[in-house]
Amino acid sequence: MSLRNPADRWGAVSQFLHWTIAVAILAMAVIGLSLDSLPKSPSYFWVFNLHKSLGLTVLALAVVRLAWRLYAGAPTPMASIPGWQRWLARVTHWLLYGLIIAMPLSGWLFDSASGLRPLRWFNLFQVPKLIGPNTGVREIARDAHGWIFWVLALLIVMHAGAALYHHYFVGDGTLRRMLPGRRTPLPSSNRNP
Repeated sequence: MSLRNPADRWGAVSQFLHWTIAVAILAMAVIGLSLDSLPKSPSYFWVFNLHKSLGLTVLALAVVRLAWRLYAGAPTPMASIPGWQRWLARVTHWLLYGLIIAMPLSGWLFDSASGLRPLRWFNLFQVPKLIGPNTGVREIARDAHGWIFWVLALLIVMHAGAALYHHYFVGDGTLRRMLPGRRTPLPSSNRNP
């Protein structure tokens, strides 16, 4: 049995990485958006460290996901989906990969340039700084981190919306291809002849 993605759906490894990254991004977004409203207490720094640790975890998982995608390939595009939608999906997927990697990198650069106390990944080990304290780089990285977040959030909403549209309105197997569990046969109108 091959671990690579079969032609008709995403394999278990791809599904695991996809949904783990999705949940971690959601958690980071909630934490990141609530940081400004928290009082600067010891619990604030614990939450901030959790946000950073999750970000570095997403970075590592995204690199693994990208490497796995390059190794394992992708399922064959569904013949029922128009060419322009397949092209848009392909562009969106590669933009998502790029932004999911750029987001934690900009946060790590921001943290490094800020000259804050050393980041400890889930309090297990110290993460090296990318650069020393630098106010100019800090400002650029902070702004980039914010802009990347909003562009990434928009792309994620578009990505999820397209999957739900295909599932509920078109009725094809687009969403089922990324869901774990038993293989569900595609409707006969969407099968390749």
